[in-house]
Amino acid sequence: MKRIALVLLLCIAAGAAVAGSNKWRLQVSGGAESDGTITMTLALDDGQKLPVNVAIKKGTGENAVAKQIRDALRAQASACCKFEVDDGEDVLVKKKRGQPDLDIVDLQVNVQGVRISKDRE
Repeated sequence: MKRIALVLLLCIAAGAAVAGSNKWRLQVSGGAESDGTITMTLALDDGQKLPVNVAIKKGTGENAVAKQIRDALRAQASACCKFEVDDGEDVLVKKKRGQPDLDIVDLQVNVQGVRISKDRE
């Protein structure tokens, strides 16, 4: 019985480690009520990790926050991915042809009033 439980845990852990996708959607909600930063890491399936930092000023609306995220991603990770704003407040992250799948990890929002959710497309 313990052996079966161990096998199940290893399978679950292996599945969680393979979280890459060819496209992600970051949904931005709310405007900035304080200055702060948004940080994340693009973790490519080939082992590369690309840190991304976005400085946000107080008073920035959600659509402008999404554009600033897109622009920071373009500036810091354009070699592997394409980035666009969708519906005003969503940022699409798409791998480029020939590049490995990726995940967005360590997403941290240090801006009051701004929330970001991540969805696999």
